[in-house]
Amino acid sequence: MLGTLLAKVIGTQNERELKRLRPLVDAVNQLEPSLTPLSDEQLRAKTSEFRERFARGETLADLQPEAFAVVREAGRRVLNMRHFDVQLIGGTVLHSGAIAEMKTGEGKTLVATLPAYLNALEGKGVHVVTVNDYLARRDSEWMGKIYRFLGMSVGVIQHELNDAERQKAYAADITYGTNNEFGFDYLRDNMKFELSQYVQRGHHFAIVDEVDSILIDEARTPLIISGPAEASTDLYYEVDRIIPRLKPGAKTRGDAKAEEREALEATGDYIVDEKHKTVTLT
Repeated sequence: MLGTLLAKVIGTQNERELKRLRPLVDAVNQLEPSLTPLSDEQLRAKTSEFRERFARGETLADLQPEAFAVVREAGRRVLNMRHFDVQLIGGTVLHSGAIAEMKTGEGKTLVATLPAYLNALEGKGVHVVTVNDYLARRDSEWMGKIYRFLGMSVGVIQHELNDAERQKAYAADITYGTNNEFGFDYLRDNMKFELSQYVQRGHHFAIVDEVDSILIDEARTPLIISGPAEASTDLYYEVDRIIPRLKPGAKTRGDAKAEEREALEATGDYIVDEKHKTVTLT
């Protein structure tokens, strides 16, 4: 009851968080009228301007309202899709490194363009992680129109790419791919002998789509790189011919006494311990 009363007085945690983010949304909305009259070239030039200002010492937080406003205007011109206030809030949450839960129809794919563009201004690359190759390819082509309109390069990691093609994709400002492709590329890079052979260039900022699926469900399946064994397999064939000739002593419990085991060992070639799941030759 006390919790309900406090929620009514000061609001829920979610309501307080939304209230905290409201000034930034208002700042983006105020910038919108000043960007509408700009030509496509003038709007595209904003990317170079932001990068120069960042190099001079301004932070991404300083650039965020303007950068978000520019992405919104580019989305309206290129895709006829204007970021709503709820999407600006979602983009801000993602930029802060938190999880944004978007309802169906709130346009999470479009939301990702805001923090992706903002963090790509640093020039260190941004990874957008999707659940499958189809979504990676679709989103890189669909949302890529916004990035390319603003002068940024876009790459996509697909299973069939060779190392040279992967290096080119990772060198882009924004790279789309699945968690498996990113993970296996990381593992393969750590097996190489020269840095020049690496396909990835570092890990700066990532946006994870369907984060519960990728970081919880998919995380249960380890990423393992395997290859053909170098040792000869002849020994296994020899052992396989011998095993049928062996006679079992008996099946024992894990707590069998020593004298019982000695008696069993005298009656066969091997002992099976079901409790510990082991087989011991006599």
